[in-house]
Amino acid sequence: MAPLKGKVETEIEIKAPAEKFYNIFNSRAHHVPNISPGSIQGVQVHEGDWKTHGSIKSWNYTVGDEVGVFKEKVEYNDENKSITLNGVEGDVFKYFKSFKPVYQFTQKDEGSIATLSIAYEKLNDNVAAPDKYVGLMVNIVKDLDAHFIKA
Repeated sequence: MAPLKGKVETEIEIKAPAEKFYNIFNSRAHHVPNISPGSIQGVQVHEGDWKTHGSIKSWNYTVGDEVGVFKEKVEYNDENKSITLNGVEGDVFKYFKSFKPVYQFTQKDEGSIATLSIAYEKLNDNVAAPDKYVGLMVNIVKDLDAHFIKA
């Protein structure tokens, strides 16, 4: 029997400064649908605002041929430039009991590293690990990187 709890993670190299990525998630997330429209079709604030720790946002996403909504309560860590999206409701909860994506951006001498992970608990053994959702995160970061480099 496979464990129900787990974590999937990947790292990608990005060209733009880590600070730009952290800032867009930290205070300008409403720009993400314009920059990555193939992945994110909309984002709305339900409680709080765009930049306050603990604010609740709802994301409309597409991953493969799946269209869904993910509602999260955000945690920001300024020191580590990380954004934790604590899932509170949405389509992923058809498969997962808990779902917590984390974006972390680390500055290097040249460029940056994005560490993208999802800690999760599956509802049952028949549910696949959320690799496709990490792929969605990768696509968003690559779109943002291309946007920042072009700007």
